[in-house]
Amino acid sequence: MPILRSVLIALSHNRPLRRFLEHSRLGAGLSSRFIAGMTMEDALRVAEAVNRQGMAVTLDSLGESVASETDAHRAADSYHELLDAIAARKLDANISVKLTQMGLEQSPALAESIAADLARHARATHNFVRIDMEDSHLTQVTLDIVRRLHAHAELRAAIGVVIQAYLYRSEADVEQLLADGIRVRLCKGAYNEPPEVAFPHKAQVDANFIRLAEMLLESSVYHALATHDEAMIDAAKRFAAGHGIDPSRFEFQMLYGVRRDLQRRLIKEGYKVRVYVPFGPEWYPYFMRRLAERPANLLFLGRNLFHA
Repeated sequence: MPILRSVLIALSHNRPLRRFLEHSRLGAGLSSRFIAGMTMEDALRVAEAVNRQGMAVTLDSLGESVASETDAHRAADSYHELLDAIAARKLDANISVKLTQMGLEQSPALAESIAADLARHARATHNFVRIDMEDSHLTQVTLDIVRRLHAHAELRAAIGVVIQAYLYRSEADVEQLLADGIRVRLCKGAYNEPPEVAFPHKAQVDANFIRLAEMLLESSVYHALATHDEAMIDAAKRFAAGHGIDPSRFEFQMLYGVRRDLQRRLIKEGYKVRVYVPFGPEWYPYFMRRLAERPANLLFLGRNLFHA
């Protein structure tokens, strides 16, 4: 499985395969498992359906590593439109944003300025922006930008970040974020990181996820635990119950198209669940990372294609 994971992540950077799949009927069929659709309207319809099931949503207009400042502003415009649409439809939804989509690789100052504008818009519409985490060479600059934005009183309630449990540094990062009062989404991590910066074995990542989850649950800030791993979910539930932590003080987050049964079960048990709903034509890198996270999804896709 580690070899297959590495292969799938390597393929996520394959530009010819990406061009082919993102513009083919085959690709459209594959992506529908994890992608809400190609348009914002598709995603909003899915968000409405998820809300009707008692779950919140975070919307991600897919794209990363833009090539120019113009592309970064175009991507930001789509998020501003999304924030207005969420408000107009009164959806229980917020947004997730990658800083490379906001021009981070062109200029950190550009990405910070765009993210600040989005946070202001989110605050004005009583919403929230989660800054997604990308691979480890961008961890520090991402955290620096989030901390500077959060230091502005008018943006404080509208900005949060993601921490990846597979990185050695994450415990220290969580300690700092808790000291700053910044909302965190904890996930395991979906990039192919070297052993110099990340735990190489699943058991180590799992143990660190539980350790970091307990740190977050004990804080007074509202955090999110993003996992489909029932062992991680059960550990969090036991810790919360054992420490008198009410389920309203945190949420579980899961991906669109993954473990719908578990999502519904958690809602019935009284826990809060938020579904990560991605959309847009630039779906290929996201899709390949989802397969790398859980290679068993390849079997599901293969069965669907065989019966198509």
